[in-house]
Amino acid sequence: MRISALLGCGVIVLAGCGSMPVSGDVKAVDASQPGDSQVQVYAVAPREGAPPSEIVDGFLESMTSDDPAFATTRKYLSADARGTWRPGGGTTVLAQAPNRSGPLLHDEANRAARDKETTYTLTGEKVAEIDAQSSYRPLAPADYSQTLHLVREKVAEGKEEWRIDVVPDGLVLGQSDFRRLYRSVNKYFFATGLTDGRPTLVADPVYVRNRTDPVTRMDTATQTVRTLLAGPTNWLRPVADSRFPEGTALRKGVTALAPDDQNVLKVPLNGKADKVGRSACRMMAAQVLYTLRDLTSARVERVELEGGKGSLCALDADDASGFSADNGSDGADSQYFINDKGQVERILGATDGTEPVTGPLGTGTVPMGSVGVARDEERAAAVSAQGQSLYVSSLEADGELAAPLVTSTAKKAADRLSPPSWDGRGDLWVADRNPAGPRLLRLAGGTGEPQEVRVPGLDGARIEALRMSADGVRIALLLTKDGRTTLNIGRVERRGSSVVPKISVEDLRQAAPQLTDVTAISWSGRSRLVVVGKEEGGVQQVRYVQADGSTSGSGALPGVNQVQSVAAADDELLPLMAETEGDGIVKLSPGDNWQTVLKQGTSLVYPG
Repeated sequence: MRISALLGCGVIVLAGCGSMPVSGDVKAVDASQPGDSQVQVYAVAPREGAPPSEIVDGFLESMTSDDPAFATTRKYLSADARGTWRPGGGTTVLAQAPNRSGPLLHDEANRAARDKETTYTLTGEKVAEIDAQSSYRPLAPADYSQTLHLVREKVAEGKEEWRIDVVPDGLVLGQSDFRRLYRSVNKYFFATGLTDGRPTLVADPVYVRNRTDPVTRMDTATQTVRTLLAGPTNWLRPVADSRFPEGTALRKGVTALAPDDQNVLKVPLNGKADKVGRSACRMMAAQVLYTLRDLTSARVERVELEGGKGSLCALDADDASGFSADNGSDGADSQYFINDKGQVERILGATDGTEPVTGPLGTGTVPMGSVGVARDEERAAAVSAQGQSLYVSSLEADGELAAPLVTSTAKKAADRLSPPSWDGRGDLWVADRNPAGPRLLRLAGGTGEPQEVRVPGLDGARIEALRMSADGVRIALLLTKDGRTTLNIGRVERRGSSVVPKISVEDLRQAAPQLTDVTAISWSGRSRLVVVGKEEGGVQQVRYVQADGSTSGSGALPGVNQVQSVAAADDELLPLMAETEGDGIVKLSPGDNWQTVLKQGTSLVYPG
């Protein structure tokens, strides 16, 4: 069995694929080097007279290839299975490539039956699943076991060969092959249930093939637009929808999309979108612009949608910015922290100097322990040093500190209020960790009576910390249960009316199940978080995690000692900040190493 791989302009034959064992051993099949997305693997058909073990190994290796329509892969299957196997039925991701085990040669009892049929078992450690919508779901590592049944079947010229006749739908891949073959992309939809009437785009992460998809023969950009037109994933669907009319699809035969030399991308659609109005059409174009903005090698500056009867509308990238989730200030986000007197200060740009913020939080006499700054940087919320009271104050005008909006009655400081967080809609969120009555609270517009938010999926866990996404429909929660603190992402559902809203956090899903002790989180961009935590028995690490829980090979960040909190901006070009026990406040700029900014300071945050 051989599989060829193309790297750059050279062709290599992967070592270890030249011969296959015929005994019933256990073998891990791994057709690529970890993380090497430039390796292109080509499948090779089964050789004449191949034993069952070689057929199984060849089938598994072929699944890791760029085999068009999986035509070669299907040659390992029986005639019936060839027609019914659905490789697009989902993907199982294992920590390593699957092991296979089969009948032992010394097992004489079933030797006669094995001359006509045999069974092999695939095993491994399952760490994730990708469903038919291309949506990723991380899993706590669990045992994986699946059976392949083989029979001898007549092929050309009446010869009998071993073929697989019972095979599960979908693909099974090791993590290294999955990362080589697929990439994470964000498709964008409009948030529903929000009351201010401003259309807001929400990122919906999915995985598409790095190059041409074997089934559809579409390039990466076309695959991405195709999954955008299919609508939101099931997890996001209750809080987001598409402006594309139902049934809208790419025009038949479209397999490649790329901007022209003026960075204009034309998207030919079927006739389902012909009757949309100009406003809806521009929102459709905004969905495409945001979805493809970081995907194509040349940045898309304009999208032109074409329907069944010609041009529909066009939208420039600058005009699409009005649909951004972050209703922030016009300039680059500032960093804020609390000094040794419990007052809020701002870090001054490139000079890394500091100054007190305007208003009572910068000059007041009530020491604060944590702070959250609204995304427009006009107001801030701060929790008192002992966690008892939540205050909201202007950052633009002097004055007296107003009365607290929330007060916790818990006896211990650690059981009182969490650090606050603002979403992009201007709403303020905080958790009261009081064991006698734990609550997640939302203050609409950052003012008025706090409203309790239902979180039905807590299952006895306690909210330690929270961070709201800019779009306002996702919340990151640190939940503690049985001595372990894990990262969970919840969907914020809004029902009822603007006068009597009913808000809940639904469908909690663990976003980094490999980390059993998470101590700090921050949103970084539209659909990514920075996470500080440890694997069981491991050391502290700082890494990026996608909102769907997936990680890339480059997710880990340079080491820094004893991180207590992290702060990242929606603009991913701004430096990542961290508060450490030994080095004070440090920053990590793109392509640089950690640098000390301040020797003292706590509760470091960007707006949000």
